[in-house]
Amino acid sequence: MAETINMPKLGFDMAEGVLVRWVKQVGENINKGDVLAEIETDKATVEVESPASGVVLQLIVDQGTSVPVNAPIAIVGEAGEKVDAPAAAPKPEAKAEEKPAAQTAPTPAATTQASTPAASGPVKASPLARKVAKDNGVDLATVQGTGPGGRVVRKDVEAALTSGQPSTVSRPSTPITNYQLPTSVEDKVVPTTKLRQAIGRRLVESKQTIPHFYVTHEYKMEAVMDMRKQINAYLGDNEKVSVNDFIIKATALTLRQFPNLNATLKGNEIIQFGHVNVGVAVTVPGGLMTVVVKDADVKSMRQISGEIKAMAARAREGKVKPEDVDGSTFSTSNLGMYDVEEFIAIVNPPEAAILAIGSAKETPVVVNGEIKIGSRMKATISVDHRVSDGAE
Repeated sequence: MAETINMPKLGFDMAEGVLVRWVKQVGENINKGDVLAEIETDKATVEVESPASGVVLQLIVDQGTSVPVNAPIAIVGEAGEKVDAPAAAPKPEAKAEEKPAAQTAPTPAATTQASTPAASGPVKASPLARKVAKDNGVDLATVQGTGPGGRVVRKDVEAALTSGQPSTVSRPSTPITNYQLPTSVEDKVVPTTKLRQAIGRRLVESKQTIPHFYVTHEYKMEAVMDMRKQINAYLGDNEKVSVNDFIIKATALTLRQFPNLNATLKGNEIIQFGHVNVGVAVTVPGGLMTVVVKDADVKSMRQISGEIKAMAARAREGKVKPEDVDGSTFSTSNLGMYDVEEFIAIVNPPEAAILAIGSAKETPVVVNGEIKIGSRMKATISVDHRVSDGAE
């Protein structure tokens, strides 16, 4: 029997994803667990596996289409099986926008019409059009849709921006550079990657919507260094634990004691998560990605270390799995390996806090009135002030 495959929800706050590439084509055999497609979210590009075995009967959306979570994207079944297109199948935005240039290029009359508020009620718009409108402060109610049934598509929003159409949405204040920057033949233009753009959007959202406060503390690290040395001697050359593995474990246990930091704000309610899933920022080509150690508070140091190494390797190779980046309830960022003493990180929405970790350094310290050499590490926690006051 044919099975419809839907756009998976790959993150706590994911509303839609872009189908970047079909790995399988119509008519090809596919086994359960085989990679069917690559999906791009705000966090990463991930491979989506087929939940069923059979033959690919339909690919419902085109590559490059933005698809809402749980909307159908493909059908897998037996060879020769007849299937009907799902009623909820989203129409690829690229096709919806394939109109003659005269229909999308705004003329003076069209501009006037587009500036007229639409009838009351929800505005019909594609997910991508809504995103472009939100990013640019455009009120969709003032945009004339050219898609099926008057649906607003991306090019409609872009046309409104090009025509200088006024917006009723107050846009965030951003510095405006009115002067001409000096240029030379030695300048290099570097296009931003999808990942870099996603990072930028999320961090701008964080700084504009989350009132941060910061607390820095210096930690004694002698016991950690001694224990790490003992554990690594026991494990041998093939398996080592890092200082960061200790920090992830300690962070998870601390979050159990302070659930107000393992939380998120939803409307007028604070939701304290039942699981402690610690996100670990790793460097990948083109930016940063956060992999997630699930239930880190109940896992051994060895388990935590192995999971982080495996997920970080997949992330750097572009083979990250959906579960690798999904479900983080608190994030960490460690620049200690780059000899950074301390820094401040930006809260990763919709989480309530993030821990920025510096390097553990040998430094003179006072012990019982005497100066000795000790190991110290600074860490700074950034917290959403709406969720915590810092005194709990």
